[in-house]
Amino acid sequence: MATKIGIWLPMFGGWLRNVEDERMDWTFDYNQRVAQAADRLGFSTILVAELNLNDMKGIDAPCIEAWTTIAALAATTKRIRLMAAVRPGFRLPAVVAKEAANIDHISKGRFELNLVSAWWKEEMEMYVGGWMDHTERYRRSREFVRVMRGAWTQPVFDFDGEFYKAKGCVLEPKPVQRPWIPIYAGGESDEGRDMIASECDAYLMHGDSLEVVQSYIADMRARRERFGGPPLVFGMAAYIICRETQREAEEELKRITNVRASQRSYDSYRAFVAGTKMRTQVSLEDYSVSNRGLRPGLVGTPEQIAERIHAYQALGLDLILAQFSPMHEEIEFIGKQLLPLLDGHRGVAASAA
Repeated sequence: MATKIGIWLPMFGGWLRNVEDERMDWTFDYNQRVAQAADRLGFSTILVAELNLNDMKGIDAPCIEAWTTIAALAATTKRIRLMAAVRPGFRLPAVVAKEAANIDHISKGRFELNLVSAWWKEEMEMYVGGWMDHTERYRRSREFVRVMRGAWTQPVFDFDGEFYKAKGCVLEPKPVQRPWIPIYAGGESDEGRDMIASECDAYLMHGDSLEVVQSYIADMRARRERFGGPPLVFGMAAYIICRETQREAEEELKRITNVRASQRSYDSYRAFVAGTKMRTQVSLEDYSVSNRGLRPGLVGTPEQIAERIHAYQALGLDLILAQFSPMHEEIEFIGKQLLPLLDGHRGVAASAA
């Protein structure tokens, strides 16, 4: 299967923690323009993170809310798939199942979920007044998925768990997609990987080298085989710097990694590192962009980046969720120059502009 390219929606008004002005903003109008351009140009997927605080620019900076945004985009896009993150600590699973089914109908079967078991203690305490340890969060996520799936597939659903209960739950209409809406999730701990391998449809990774991604895919395939179920889909986050020449791309990479850490955004970065059980160390350069996005090395000309993506494709990577800055300008160049070089991608040729 060819590796598809999707995007993260720039709900924070930017992706660069140490660049003050990225010539983009957080408003719904801007995000809708980016989403509609991605739809028109042939990108596969839009992911909207569910955070109530701005992870990139500092907690006192504005950001838009994920689920109201994705519902609006479901009505104003045509072909692109729409993925919303969901944090069990903020929501109840049967209610989420109902909301997700509705968005799936609005979008005519284009909706997906990214289950995030939570890492930001300050945000959780601020919005719900509580926090769970790492193992508890993944046990809760397991039940969250089971409640949603039961409500989506059974005429009447009962559940009696440690964290959630449902008595005679009826959910109609069921989602357009059968048997259920696809569920993506990420995690590097054994608890997280086991939960994902047993309960979810796809595994999302932070950006990393070919060797690391290959090892993660092999590990998750083995876990999936042990738990049973259809093959997992594999996705990865990445930051793309695509330019007409390699020199221009390298100059941009140097610019955005010239780290001048601001306290307000560095705090959320440290909270992320402290709140997860990652298997590789996060460097200060990784701090420059989110999700270890520079590690895949998608920096260079369209042809160079396409060759690098094909190498990930050979490992079994199905989806890259990309960030770039500024989004609206970059999405046009990448959509017209890079996507047509990728196998099976519905890119728009440059001459069609």
